[in-house]
Amino acid sequence: MPGHCAIYVVDEDAGVRRSLQRLLTVDGFSVTSFDSATFLTAAPQLPLGCVLLEARRPEMLGLVLQERLVALGVAHPRVITTGHGDVPCAVRAMKAGAVDVLEKPYSDEDLLKAIESALEEKDAVRSKRDAAEATRLIASLSPRERAVLEALAAGHPNKRIAFYLGISVRTVEAHRGRMMKRLAVRRFAEAIGIAVLATSPVAEASSDPASDDRARSRDSWRSAYGLRARPGR
Repeated sequence: MPGHCAIYVVDEDAGVRRSLQRLLTVDGFSVTSFDSATFLTAAPQLPLGCVLLEARRPEMLGLVLQERLVALGVAHPRVITTGHGDVPCAVRAMKAGAVDVLEKPYSDEDLLKAIESALEEKDAVRSKRDAAEATRLIASLSPRERAVLEALAAGHPNKRIAFYLGISVRTVEAHRGRMMKRLAVRRFAEAIGIAVLATSPVAEASSDPASDDRARSRDSWRSAYGLRARPGR
């Protein structure tokens, strides 16, 4: 695969672009780097390849660029890199059709696997799991596990989830661990990908926690699964 497939590194930081270009060139890929504005102009004319985008806060230019590429109908498969634990970024990226989301710090091996997976897709929006399988996996979760997944996908921190479910933070973490085990995934971004594909209320979770209180009442993700609110709330 390397040597015959184009990799497009898109980042506003020239030093990051040079570093990734050296790394991927050594591994045999044909690599070209761009800043966001230049890539947006060039992308429709470029040969099909994997786009490596940085979703750096606060501007999140990589995510904005990804959404513009989708609007233009550009079919390059995309891998997004984001800060550790940045769940809202991961949700937004997966909903916009990213093949994978890598949390920093990631290893060279993880990066290469994500790129190879993206190149095998041949389609920016096709998922590794079909909707029927995703629905089956989501249905295999317990009500609490589904509620925790939806709440996490909506950007709620563990402490808030624990408070409104009337359980401890440790119990929330235990539900998250069992949920990921049932879904057979190691990274939360993969769980989000399954949730987005599934014909489940989870797939409708908000990708913008700042607007979450306006778009979704704090009871909705509990009541959807028949869960009780914390006494007195």
